[in-house]
Amino acid sequence: MESSVLLGDCLTILQTLNDNSIDVIYLDPPFFSQKNYAMNTSEGKKYVFSDKWENPSAYKDFMKNRIKECYRVLKDTGSIFLHCDTSASHFLRSILDEIFSPNNFLNEIIWTYKRWSNSKKGLLSCHQTIFFYTKSKNYTFNKLLGEYSPTTNLDQILQERTRNEVNKSSYKKDENGNVVNTTQKKGVPLSDVWNIPFLNPKAKERTGYPTQKPLELLERIIKISSNEGDIILDPFCGSGTSLVAAKILNRNFIGIDNSKEAVTITQNRLNNPIKSESQLLKKGNSSFMTLSPEKMDILRQFNAKPVYRNKGLDGLINDFENDRIIALKIQDSDEDLYESAQKLDYAKNKRNLDLGILLQTHSDIQLLGISDKNIFPGIKIIKSYKFFLNQLILDNFDDTNKFSL
Repeated sequence: MESSVLLGDCLTILQTLNDNSIDVIYLDPPFFSQKNYAMNTSEGKKYVFSDKWENPSAYKDFMKNRIKECYRVLKDTGSIFLHCDTSASHFLRSILDEIFSPNNFLNEIIWTYKRWSNSKKGLLSCHQTIFFYTKSKNYTFNKLLGEYSPTTNLDQILQERTRNEVNKSSYKKDENGNVVNTTQKKGVPLSDVWNIPFLNPKAKERTGYPTQKPLELLERIIKISSNEGDIILDPFCGSGTSLVAAKILNRNFIGIDNSKEAVTITQNRLNNPIKSESQLLKKGNSSFMTLSPEKMDILRQFNAKPVYRNKGLDGLINDFENDRIIALKIQDSDEDLYESAQKLDYAKNKRNLDLGILLQTHSDIQLLGISDKNIFPGIKIIKSYKFFLNQLILDNFDDTNKFSL
């Protein structure tokens, strides 16, 4: 089908769509905030809309009629994501249960973000809710993996787990009683709490639309619930973030809004999709992340998973082809070569890893001419790491674990 952005009341337009024709519906409807919204952009444009209602019944009737149509057009394998906040989440959850059934409720996603403090008495509101329902039990779901927490114990990342005789999770051991390492752990499954920053006022993707959501949020929703070529529907598309995300991810889309300004913004964004890079998402916000930006950049070159809070390891390289894990350490500025190798050797042996790579970052006059062969076995020193990427390193370890160029 051809993707489109349509101007009009979504109830009227939804009624023209075929039954069971949509793969995913995301809606960011009026929140029942009982406020009027207005925002001026740096270009002098002004966006205005009202979220005021005569009473709760009027709002609930409005939403119920439209959610019924969403149910009709959604495929049996489809999902719906309804975005709201505390103003009306209790109303909307009840409507969704009535139309989609409590049995098809999958998750209550909490989108959390930092906000500037205000003078309001009480706790600062720093989250919104996204209700995730499916139309049946036969729904599309793509498992996404997130990064391990910096506080995660290294053994939990490295070591394979199994069920013991009392059906409790424990570390798997070989016939000699040694804990078995695994290369299969690529990250942790995505939880229902998503820490994604609110759009920065100076973000490149910001349009000036009052209720604009970050692309990162919509991309995540679309990735977990659809595949390339699927149809994404947004009945209240506003500034068009869901449609831009769909286009970037090679999905088809239908966007609807009753505001001419919103449709114009959306069409302009679709003609020139822009996504801001969040430094918070890239660098993380945990005080436990002790690796420097320079080290993180080196680890990315080697496609290595960062290891935090460990003096002997900075990263782990998964060599899937040979079903092994390679330990990686970057020499610190206050360490000589021998000290770095000693720390790596201890960390490597403690985790039963066969191979270690030490990236030398500066010359040690007192150790010039000393090679890896007469420091520690199983450790290769790379003196010009910038010229060696991950695949080259793995290709040059032969069956006897000797490195050659």
